[in-house]
Amino acid sequence: MNRVLIALLLTSTVWAEEPVDLILVGGKIVTVDSSFRVDSAMAVRDGKVVRTGTDEQIMQLPHDSALVVQLDGKMVLPGLIDSHTHPTGASRFEADHEVPSMETIQDVLDYVKARTKVVPKGEWINLSQVFITRLREQRFPTRKELDSVAPDHPVSFRTGPDGSANSLALNANGIDREFAAKHADNVMVDDSGEPNGILRKASAVLKVRGSSSKKLSEPEQDDRLTALFRDYNSVGITATIDRNCNDSAHKQYVRMLDACRLSVRIRMSRGLSPRQDLKTIEARLDAFAEDDLFTDPKPRLGIIGVKCFLDGGMLTGSAFFRQPWGISRIYGIEDPAYRGMQYIETERVEELVRACAQRGLAFTAHCQGDAAVEALIGVYEKVNESVPISPTRSSVTHSSFMSRKAIDGAARLGIGVDLQPAWLYLDARTLLAQFGEERLNYFIPLKSLMAAGVKAGGGSDHMQKIGSYRSVNPYNPFLGMWIAATRSARWYDEPVHLEQALSRKQMIQFYTINNAWLMRMEKEIGSLEPGKRADFVIIDRDLLTCSDENIRDTKVISTWMDGQKLTPTK
Repeated sequence: MNRVLIALLLTSTVWAEEPVDLILVGGKIVTVDSSFRVDSAMAVRDGKVVRTGTDEQIMQLPHDSALVVQLDGKMVLPGLIDSHTHPTGASRFEADHEVPSMETIQDVLDYVKARTKVVPKGEWINLSQVFITRLREQRFPTRKELDSVAPDHPVSFRTGPDGSANSLALNANGIDREFAAKHADNVMVDDSGEPNGILRKASAVLKVRGSSSKKLSEPEQDDRLTALFRDYNSVGITATIDRNCNDSAHKQYVRMLDACRLSVRIRMSRGLSPRQDLKTIEARLDAFAEDDLFTDPKPRLGIIGVKCFLDGGMLTGSAFFRQPWGISRIYGIEDPAYRGMQYIETERVEELVRACAQRGLAFTAHCQGDAAVEALIGVYEKVNESVPISPTRSSVTHSSFMSRKAIDGAARLGIGVDLQPAWLYLDARTLLAQFGEERLNYFIPLKSLMAAGVKAGGGSDHMQKIGSYRSVNPYNPFLGMWIAATRSARWYDEPVHLEQALSRKQMIQFYTINNAWLMRMEKEIGSLEPGKRADFVIIDRDLLTCSDENIRDTKVISTWMDGQKLTPTK
């Protein structure tokens, strides 16, 4: 027998014979290993999995002082992972006041009117991330509608990169008929040529002069982020990727790590502005690549790479497509040739990807439309000719609309994709009305991605509010699993391309081992195997056999990290 193998077996045997400190028995331990075993028991020592197996096998291990947890038939999953969140901003969003959920234009107008009674005249009222696809009217509030409830306040309504504004907000930015004529890509107009209030890539033309949001001290910021992470834990989330981490968020994570307040493992995709000169960009990339959190990431905090924005939003009317959007009342599109907006020239994307790959940084870009996705994958292919892309764990963020060509390219290159199934549930009704069923053949194409061997990871793009269902966007992973398995859409009677639904096994992999790969942590988390960290979740039902409708209502009994039970929040 090979000497190395003998040594490994001896080491494993000795380690297994040392007393364990935690045992779980009488349950269904979903290992998510290569064979996707389901065992009845698991042993943990010093925060790591020692072994899974039968109750008899595990109880034979030395465990005199171990905590023994009787599962009574309940299921155990690896700690769940969200591939895409924005925790720091989300945690602070309602620091000033609670923002109600909005399902209609009238809800939006009622909110703005209520704020006029609180915000002094002349100061801005800002409302962001109320997606028009989620409003029953399926459109932006108009300039005149916003004027009617806030004649004395500039109002900015933002939904992703796009939005609308009232007259005072437009006037404050010099956005008039002449300005609109010179910025036709950004400023939508009515039949007379006057701005109608709808703005594409709004930040390019609309500068918000101030905000009435409450300013938080560092301790207050940390308390709110701690509360959010505890809520993540309450629905089984033990790890996530911050998908546009700025300097402030980076510093806050380090501060909380030092204070032992990170109850979620964080990996950072650092935000990168593509418009700076290349030398400035490369200096920033050097700083990321030389950071200790990249060269020697900590178990609960590390850097994986950078993120940019390649196109606009599918929910707002600016995603970059191969075919025209089509004339649209929903999105205010009047140009029949309009295909959306590509924010970064392909040549610059190639420069960025190459610079990241040379430093071992994972590159990703927000890509919603199929043309944007194909453009990024084409760049990866070109760079891969001289610098291997797969080892960097580069990916496509969102990748909502794909194609067979894009899927095959991602599989061939070994890049991952980070998708948000909740968008199918919340937004497919509007997207079907806009594009028709055929153009959604490869909308969040989970089954095709899995079949091709692409590492597809489930995320939420959580950006506002604490609360796994009330948040924008909802971050409850069991909701995501249910959508992935059923392709169900709100306010729509039929499943959306059911042929793209995941199996029960795949939906669990989608929120565990696949996301661990995107985090560069698959050797540590994502499955329950000997030597890996004992991050796991005990849930109240069998996700492999329960009815489809029961998936979304799954409750977490307890969440554990490094073999320690986290303090419940409720």
